[in-house]
Amino acid sequence: MAPDSREAGEGEYFSELDLALVDALQAAPRAPWSRIGRALGVDATTAARRWERLRANGLAWVSAYDSAKSATVAYVEVRCRPRALDSVGAALAGMPWVFSVDETAGDFDLLASVVAADLPALGRSVHGLIGGLKGVRSTRTRLGITLYSEGGDWRMRAMEPAGHAELSTPRASHPTPYSAHMHHRPPPADQALLEALGRDGRLGYTDLGAATGMSEHTARRRLQRMIRDRDITFRCDLAHPVAGLSTVVLYRTAVPHTHLAGTGNALTRMEEVRLAVSISGSDNLLVMVWLRGLHAIDPFEAHLAERFPNLKVNDRTVVLHSRKRMGRLLDTTGRAIGHVPFSLPRV
Repeated sequence: MAPDSREAGEGEYFSELDLALVDALQAAPRAPWSRIGRALGVDATTAARRWERLRANGLAWVSAYDSAKSATVAYVEVRCRPRALDSVGAALAGMPWVFSVDETAGDFDLLASVVAADLPALGRSVHGLIGGLKGVRSTRTRLGITLYSEGGDWRMRAMEPAGHAELSTPRASHPTPYSAHMHHRPPPADQALLEALGRDGRLGYTDLGAATGMSEHTARRRLQRMIRDRDITFRCDLAHPVAGLSTVVLYRTAVPHTHLAGTGNALTRMEEVRLAVSISGSDNLLVMVWLRGLHAIDPFEAHLAERFPNLKVNDRTVVLHSRKRMGRLLDTTGRAIGHVPFSLPRV
């Protein structure tokens, strides 16, 4: 699982303990260092020090965002005019309502994952704000319908089983239906917490209060309520190319409706799957996977065909570069280099 040394400079690599640390924080993103250390068999100071190195070098980060349970989400395929890819990609990455941007090798150039308040706002935003960018040739929108698995559910699987037992709690599969309109927007205080934790999901309550202009007690109380009500999602991400996961593939697939929910739920248990979401259109299931190289594509697809005989792969698109992931700006090695706070489009 060693990183490719050609992609990592001095201090910019993952050791096996680092990968286990990422795995631990994926299981419990805000757990105290004492608990993380116990799960890894190291002291709390060592765990905290190693995490700070990873975070400072953009190799791993913990972020937070509004839960998807009331979101209107779509996946927009963008085709660009010659020589306009960089400018369009940069413009999309700078849009606060475009939460992820992937540059692709396929029949479209960019995939923009977007959110809006409702379907009319989504249409105006895609056609006006994205379609109106200089250099955009065309767009095609696929509406998210049911989310089965997303990046926050994915695990590095680098910890020993005892470590998982220390940190993890049994989780039932909870498919999340997207909404045709947002039922409510968080109040300003909750939005302030989301923005601060979007930059650093492990902020302590004292720093969180200072960042949002509220007392430590208020920050703690409001955040604990958001966690209890599942209004906030935390996740630990990493620079996947440096960790040896150099190939990202998007699959547009078709599944008979009677098998759709079962297939979506089963995909969540595959270690390669980062995203499984039902979408509008004849290709009704979008799947994203992380693999250890182009050589891993054929074996994965063979396993997919064997495991899901009712699933038909209609398009395979390889991601050349993820420019943005859940608000985090990334360089060509996948390291975090900036953050764009989320906000809804103004149309």
